[in-house]
Amino acid sequence: MSTNFRALSNEISGTLSQLRADIPDTMRGFGALSQAALREGALDRKTKELIAMAIGIAARCDACLAFHAEALVKLGCKRAEFEEMLAVSVYMGGGPSLMYAARALDAFEQCGGDHVRSEGAKAA
Repeated sequence: MSTNFRALSNEISGTLSQLRADIPDTMRGFGALSQAALREGALDRKTKELIAMAIGIAARCDACLAFHAEALVKLGCKRAEFEEMLAVSVYMGGGPSLMYAARALDAFEQCGGDHVRSEGAKAA
């Protein structure tokens, strides 16, 4: 099963725009929560986005994969950094997280993330 994560992001963004009109207080509150959680502090923004992606994998949320992949690419996340986050996600979540780790890598690449294999990857 292949998902077009860029199209999914665009589709969900449109629906979120409607929600901003329909439930503005809730959406403003969520926006403030997002800004506060992702603000630079002891952890940089990229690290926080990697954590968010790992939680998206654990929650099996395709839209989360799309949005956080876009953010990570914009933040200059390297494939090796992304793959290390995937390894921890698989360690903590087992087989189901492995399946979503593959989807997350697909989202990362579709959003413009580095396609170069890491040094540890073996050719198929």
